[in-house]
Amino acid sequence: MKVVVIIPAAGLGTRMASATSTKGKKPAASKQFTELAGTPILIHTLRKFAASAEVAEICIALRANEIEGFRRRLEKEAKDVLGKKVLFVEGGEHRQQSVAHAIAAISAAADDVVLVHDAVRPFVTPEIIHDVIEAARKYGAAIAGVPAVDTIKEVQRTAEGAVVTATIPRERVVMAQTPQGFRYDVLKKAFDEAEADGFMGTDEASLVERSGHEVAVVMGAVKNIKITTPGDLELAEFYLGK
Repeated sequence: MKVVVIIPAAGLGTRMASATSTKGKKPAASKQFTELAGTPILIHTLRKFAASAEVAEICIALRANEIEGFRRRLEKEAKDVLGKKVLFVEGGEHRQQSVAHAIAAISAAADDVVLVHDAVRPFVTPEIIHDVIEAARKYGAAIAGVPAVDTIKEVQRTAEGAVVTATIPRERVVMAQTPQGFRYDVLKKAFDEAEADGFMGTDEASLVERSGHEVAVVMGAVKNIKITTPGDLELAEFYLGK
């Protein structure tokens, strides 16, 4: 069995761009290309998977006009990433479409493991990667997650805001992270069904859950943050400097 990693990186990162751009100036780079200590966040992320002996291939979904430029940047600045087999595909308008394009482009056997990881989650650890791979092999589907520490409220939206309808016990809640890992046949079936039904999920696991397959949870890490706002970037710079 081999392990293939899909990195959907075709998003515009509007929350980061809107907060960091100013009128009359050139728009900020997409969040995955925002630099962290002089290196794009995406390259930091790719290096974590390139360093894993368990990973055989990495498939990166980018906007069409970014593929060649990023390929050249890897050749110049991150030859370590290219130590793995790296495939580029054109991303879609939404994350789900980008991952679907990558699934169609990779070559995998039914029992191979496919990991999907956020392009802007660069602090994933070798332990989390390994644990998700092992759980995906054992159960067919697995995600990294951390227990909720705040009280979780279910609400009903109103014209004036929201009102609480229930308090959800924290022991029943985890905050989902990536990587999310699946046997190829499980993931492919879930995506095919979602496409046939016109269903858009919030993550890959939501499609697999909808397909009727249980998804296991392995322990993630508080530090395994997704960088989507300038505040997240400040925290990432702090983590990188530790």
